Amino acid sequence: MHLEILSALLPSDLLDYFTITAFKELGYIYSKKDTFHIYLEEKNTLPPGYSKQEYESKGFISSKQIQDFPMRGKAVYLHIKTRRWRDKKTKRIEIKNDYSFIAQGSKLTSELSAFLKATGRDPRRYDK
Repeated sequence: MHLEILSALLPSDLLDYFTITAFKELGYIYSKKDTFHIYLEEKNTLPPGYSKQEYESKGFISSKQIQDFPMRGKAVYLHIKTRRWRDKKTKRIEIKNDYSFIAQGSKLTSELSAFLKATGRDPRRYDK
């Protein structure tokens, strides 16, 4: 049930690729918590077209923080850790997934970026 609620609130298809590892309500302005932080890790699933016989997961790339739509008047930040995949023969990291829910060149979800553009606000202002 909780997963269904979160999947309705988070960017579309996010939970197809990631697992929620933590949820925190943080930050204090005027003596109240003002931000939600949702921590996600990429599932241990190779992208289509790659074989587990040839590639192995070798941990995560450092976490990326992106901002999503506010909920209940609080800012929402997604902390996303993506996997890196190593070729078993060459021992080189060759596969890193790139997900479309992060706006290109931004620290915002694609949906939030599109919303801000539609309202006439420049999403690049929020990338800092």
